[in-house]
Amino acid sequence: MAAPRNVLRDEESAAAALLNNSSKEDDDSPTGKRLKSERFPVSRWELAAFFGVFLIFSTGLFCIYLTMPATEYGKLKIPRSISDLRLLKDNIATYASDYPTQFILGYCSTYIFMQTFMIPGTIFMSLLAGALFGVKGVFLVVFNATAGACSCFFLSKLIGRPLVSWLWPDKLRFFQAEIAKRRDKLLNYMLFLRITPTLPNLFINLASPIVDIPFHVFFLATFVGLIPASYITVKAGLALGDLRSVKDLYDFKTLSVLFLIGFVSIFPTLLKKKKIYE
Repeated sequence: MAAPRNVLRDEESAAAALLNNSSKEDDDSPTGKRLKSERFPVSRWELAAFFGVFLIFSTGLFCIYLTMPATEYGKLKIPRSISDLRLLKDNIATYASDYPTQFILGYCSTYIFMQTFMIPGTIFMSLLAGALFGVKGVFLVVFNATAGACSCFFLSKLIGRPLVSWLWPDKLRFFQAEIAKRRDKLLNYMLFLRITPTLPNLFINLASPIVDIPFHVFFLATFVGLIPASYITVKAGLALGDLRSVKDLYDFKTLSVLFLIGFVSIFPTLLKKKKIYE
């Protein structure tokens, strides 16, 4: 009577082994590999670190907004279009002149927060600086853009590698190869990238720590390289009433000027290569 039980037990073991083998084959199949590669690459610890940093920044920003008069809360809105920007400028112009210190503190905190966490709309914040402060707004924009880019740099250094590799694998490999070829004149190359729209600033902020760009090179290239574009944007903010779209900021003439300045920044590198070849 024991034999049938043993046979039944053996059959169950064989069925279990067959199921395990089939699941392994599914995992090794192209479909299984694709599903694995498409999973979100950030671990729980990295997500926890991201939200922890986000909470700290949000708390600081909220505490700053608490110092503002309650009557101004309804007028605050991150602009998403030129019409939104004109309305915001009209609403807060009096507050900015009456409480300049509080306004600049709130403006800087918002700008850096948006730049750090890659929230779209900093171009409108730059235009707002021009509309409210004139050419002096260039200093404000360059400071905030540099501070926000540096914060984004360190955030990416903390948790950005899997995310950037997942979002832009080809672009990241290209960027890494270009950086490796220009290690001896890295500052000139980074200046060129910052001045010209060759690569998006968002990608540069996130990818720089991943391809081992030293922070001092990143900081200096960002601070100096953003000045031309910041000046163009702030100057456009002075004539906000004539601006129809953000696309009008970078016409052919403006892009030509930016690329000309960019080529000047890499001229020493090209000159050195010519001497080496000779």
